[in-house]
Amino acid sequence: MAFDGITVAALTHELSDQLTGGRIAKIAQPEADELLLTIKTPQGARRLCISASASLPLIYLTEENKPSPMTAPGFCMLLRKHIGNGRIVGISQPGLERIIQFTIEHLNELGDLCRKQLIVEIMGKHSNIIFCNGEGMILDSIKHVSAQMSSVREVLPGRTYFIPDTMTKHNPLKTDEETFASALREKPSSLGKALYTSFTGISPVAAEGICALAGIESERTAGDLSDDQLLHLYRQFDYYMEQVHDGRFQPVIYYNGNTPKEFSALPLPQYPSDTAREFSSISQLLFEYYQTRSTQTRIRQKSADLRHVVQTSLERNRKKYDLQTRQLNDTKGRDRYKVYGELIHTYGYNLAPGSKELTALNYYTNEEITIPLDPTMTPAENAQKYFHKYNKQKRTFEALSELIQETSDDIHYLESISNALDIALTEADLAQIKEELIQTGYVRRKFTKKKEKLISKPLHYISSDGYHMYVGKNNLQNEELTFSFANGNDWWFHAKGIPGSHVIVKTNGDELPDSTFEEAGRLAAYYSKNRGSDKIEIDYIEKKHVKKPNGSKPGFVVYYTNYSLMIDSDISNIKSVQD
Repeated sequence: MAFDGITVAALTHELSDQLTGGRIAKIAQPEADELLLTIKTPQGARRLCISASASLPLIYLTEENKPSPMTAPGFCMLLRKHIGNGRIVGISQPGLERIIQFTIEHLNELGDLCRKQLIVEIMGKHSNIIFCNGEGMILDSIKHVSAQMSSVREVLPGRTYFIPDTMTKHNPLKTDEETFASALREKPSSLGKALYTSFTGISPVAAEGICALAGIESERTAGDLSDDQLLHLYRQFDYYMEQVHDGRFQPVIYYNGNTPKEFSALPLPQYPSDTAREFSSISQLLFEYYQTRSTQTRIRQKSADLRHVVQTSLERNRKKYDLQTRQLNDTKGRDRYKVYGELIHTYGYNLAPGSKELTALNYYTNEEITIPLDPTMTPAENAQKYFHKYNKQKRTFEALSELIQETSDDIHYLESISNALDIALTEADLAQIKEELIQTGYVRRKFTKKKEKLISKPLHYISSDGYHMYVGKNNLQNEELTFSFANGNDWWFHAKGIPGSHVIVKTNGDELPDSTFEEAGRLAAYYSKNRGSDKIEIDYIEKKHVKKPNGSKPGFVVYYTNYSLMIDSDISNIKSVQD
């Protein structure tokens, strides 16, 4: 979700409660575009992280400390000089802009009481941290913006600070019914888009939430609504903004399985409430949400080399499979050469020398057939030529059939590795996948200094009926779960015919209820290549009927008398266990 004005309002409310009156004890700049302030308050020390990163701008209270560079950057030194030991006397948000202004009181070199402003702009790639004097003149900023970089506003020492009004939006906290209706009716776009383009600080997700509160589809236009419907939408909008104005925030993250899908400072009615996790603090929410998302980004970056190896091998094997398949198709007519040879032996005794063809009755089909002949050869030599051609293509067919199966197995195996990389959550997961690729010869082992051994465990869930369900995150875990962890009467689940995780349900000797079968099937669907599909076929069978062929790759199994079910891949209602 966009870091919108409503989220900033929740942050402003929280920071104002906790930091107003506090003194700035430490100022650090751990990154080129990030500040870490330690603020002493009557309730104890607080750390405030402010990031103007173009990719991930953030501001939140945190318990974590970060190492600082040996030499403090110039911006950090300037802040230490002016507001070190300064007292925060006010924290505000202009309108519903994505801006937080800290007013800081301090003593200057002459001992006079002065005020400065530290202004944090959370605006995507245009995010900045700007330091101004009491008259609004910029003293410095963590990012300098020249006229060549922006035609809208320069952010340089000596310039006057102002908030650029590029969109001419209304302040939603001070909008009456007439202004609201007029703003929406002027926009021919959908209601959702009209809301977030007409009013400051409202993101597309929040706009959709306001429409959902009113029970009106966000795809409709204002022109489609009656006056009563528009009035109803305004009242829901006004109620939503009243919560923002009064500081009645309810920070919440909505999940898709274990993955955070969306966050908001206020509940979003368009998302199921049972996928929500509430937080007492917007800072806790932001830390949790972005830490999880940044972890996923970091894992994806760290897996790039493995993905390249897997993707390269997949492309090579797919090309090989296509070539082998075409060559196999060329052998489809091999049986006719055998028939040609037999018919020449049977009827060729009365052929005239130099004949170019033989017309005879094919006793296999009871139809007349014409066989091309080489006029320079005897009938016996022509027959031998066809037998030789038949035997050659037969040998090619047999060899290619075996090679195609091996190539198909390699493709299926590499796709399972690709799926494992998609669901990897930790560096330990990646280490296990890399070890598997080393064991199967796709990656060469590098001998380096001994590192700490990382432990990766299968995913653990509990069904609504209380049965423990385990999901392998890669082929080594799949094999361990199926052939070492599971008992014979436990149930085994897997997406039919596609790469995916093995799912084991521990039965404890019980007969499983239908709901547990369905939940285990959803897990197998979610952790498969076809995750997200509405209908995925799942095979399930008691573990004692699952076998591993000798010499097969990790995770490969065979089974014969299985059951099947069609299920979706929505696991949002399945309880996850953190082992």
